[in-house]
Amino acid sequence: MARRPMHIVPLLGILDETHDTRTYRFRADFTAKPGQFVMVWIPKHDELPMALSYLGDPKGVTIREYGDATEAFAAESVKGDLVGIRGPYGNAFVIEGSRALAVAGGVGIASIIAAVEACADSGIEVETAFGARTEGELTFLDRLKRCGPVHLATDDGSAGHHGFVTDIAANLLAGRHFDMVLTCGPEIMMKKVVEAANARGIPVQASLERYMKCGIGICDACAFDEYLVCYDGPIFWGDVLAKSHDFGRWRRDISGRRVKV
Repeated sequence: MARRPMHIVPLLGILDETHDTRTYRFRADFTAKPGQFVMVWIPKHDELPMALSYLGDPKGVTIREYGDATEAFAAESVKGDLVGIRGPYGNAFVIEGSRALAVAGGVGIASIIAAVEACADSGIEVETAFGARTEGELTFLDRLKRCGPVHLATDDGSAGHHGFVTDIAANLLAGRHFDMVLTCGPEIMMKKVVEAANARGIPVQASLERYMKCGIGICDACAFDEYLVCYDGPIFWGDVLAKSHDFGRWRRDISGRRVKV
């Protein structure tokens, strides 16, 4: 995969989505597809892979604070600050069929929201099952509802179904016909969704997250079975995941050591 030039761009706006998640908007001269990601250079800190939660003009990434670099980015960034954007990289969700089910968990909605909108724009009937720990972590609801029915689940019962989003997904898959399933979120959640779709013979695409350093298939940090998530993914089909030894079981830490998901 060719290394793409880095765009040094000002932040046009920063929107607080939840207590620990923010959307950063910017303009950059490239075209991206739903599910692709960019490498975001946070000056003085790190470069990190981020899904594009907005594909238009301006583009955007939605970032949850989960480490030193993202916490510093959230604490220090203001409108007008410069960041580096490299990409887009990876494959994209395949948008096809007549009825689709999207299943998202937590900040995984940032990786799948553009695909939900692409389905709606293509005339595909799309429903979304979206789960989070609590109501305050359910983001992009207005965007989702413009595309089709939305079914919510929260761990604490503060919105929608009191329980896991996989419960809702299982009920929807059992009671309705879908041509395609798209999913992104915690890997244990996605594993259940993929297994449910595979059991019914429904094509399913899952967007995986792994530790990445280069984003272009050189460093091997994002090894996943015999694949590289940055190069061969981040989106994998259900038949590939059904044969995987890593999916839902193992990932690699910063040192390359295999650790449990």
